[in-house]
Amino acid sequence: MNLAVTGAGGFLGWHVRVFLHALGWPEPVVLDRTDLADPLLVASRISGVDRVLHLAGVNRGSDEEVAAGNVELAGALARGLRRCAVPPATVVFANSVQAGNGTAYGDAKAVAAATLADACGGSEFADVRLPNLYGEHGRPFYNSVVATFCRQLARGGEPEVRDDRQLELVHATDAAARLVGAPAGGPWDATMPAKRVSVRELAGWLGATAATYRTGDIPALRDRHDVRLFNTYRSHCFPTHYPIPLVRHADARGELVEVVKAHSGGQTFHSTTRPGVIRGEHYHLAKVERFAVLRGSAEIALRRVGGDEIVRFAVSGDDPVVVDMPAMWAHNIANTGRDELLTCFWSNEIFDPRRPDTYPEPVRLDDVMMAAA
Repeated sequence: MNLAVTGAGGFLGWHVRVFLHALGWPEPVVLDRTDLADPLLVASRISGVDRVLHLAGVNRGSDEEVAAGNVELAGALARGLRRCAVPPATVVFANSVQAGNGTAYGDAKAVAAATLADACGGSEFADVRLPNLYGEHGRPFYNSVVATFCRQLARGGEPEVRDDRQLELVHATDAAARLVGAPAGGPWDATMPAKRVSVRELAGWLGATAATYRTGDIPALRDRHDVRLFNTYRSHCFPTHYPIPLVRHADARGELVEVVKAHSGGQTFHSTTRPGVIRGEHYHLAKVERFAVLRGSAEIALRRVGGDEIVRFAVSGDDPVVVDMPAMWAHNIANTGRDELLTCFWSNEIFDPRRPDTYPEPVRLDDVMMAAA
C-alpha cells in the first residue's frame, strides 16, 4: 500500500513510519509544512496514492495559535485534494476524542474534520478519533503526561500531579495500526484497547517501576500496557542510564553474577559467538530484551529506526554489565576479541515464531543503503 503522510516528523508520525517499516510497506510520501503551502505540489504528490494520513496539528500554544494552526493545516491539505488529478482512495484524519468539546483545540479539530470531509470528493474519508496517546520518545510537556512523568523520573525527579483526572491511554503503535489499516498478526491491536487510569495512579505506577528498574531489576509486567509503559519509560533512560553494572559474587567454588531479576518471568538463553561475528541486526516494536556478556569482549551498537546516530557500548565479561535494548532501535552485538564470546540474553516473553516481533534492520546506515540498492 502506498501512503502519503502529513506531520511525519512528529511523535505519532515517527511511530507510523516505524510501523510501516516493520510491515515492509513502501516509504510514505512525506508532506511537510512547506509542501502544504503549495496546493499544486500537494496535489501532484498525493495523486493516485492508496491512503493519505493527515497527522499534522498544533497541540500547544495560545488558543488562537492552536485553533488557527489546526484549521489551516487541514485547509492546506484540502486545497491540494481538490486539485488532485487522481484522488487518493482514502483520506484518514488523526482526529481527537476532544473534537467539538468547546475548547479551542477541540473545536478546531471538529472544523478540520469537516473541511477534509468536504474536500474528499471521490475519496473515502475516515475520521479516526484518538484518545490520549503515549509511546517511546514522546516530547515531555507536549505530547502526553506519560512522556512528562517518564522524563522527570528518568532525571531523578518525581512526577507532579496537578489535575487528577481519568485518562484513556492508547499506545502509538496501536493508533498507527488503526490509521494505516494494518492486518492483524503482530504485537499491535488496531482496535486500540485503552488503559483506563487516573493521573495519580499513573504517577504511582511509573514511580514504582522507575524505583525497581533503578537497581537493574525488571518490574512486574502483567499486561501489554505494562510492557509498553515500561518501554516508554526506558526510552527516556536511553542511553545515559546504560550500561548497568552487575555485582560479581566470588568464593572458593567460583563466581556468580545475577544477570536478570525479573518480577514477572520471561525467557533467558545463552549464546556463543565466534571472533569477528555479528549477531542481531534487527529491532522490536514491543519486546523487552537484555544483553549481558559473561566471557570475552564485544561491542553492542544501536540506532533508532529512522535516525542515523549510532550508540555504541564496549562490554566485557571481565567487568559484567547489562544493556537493555530500547524498543524500535536496531541493535547488534559483535565479538571484538580473539576468543569465543559468551552472552546471556533475556526477553520478557517466550519466543513465538508465529508472532516474533523481530524485524530485520542493519545498524550501520551504509548497510541499509546496500540492502536497498
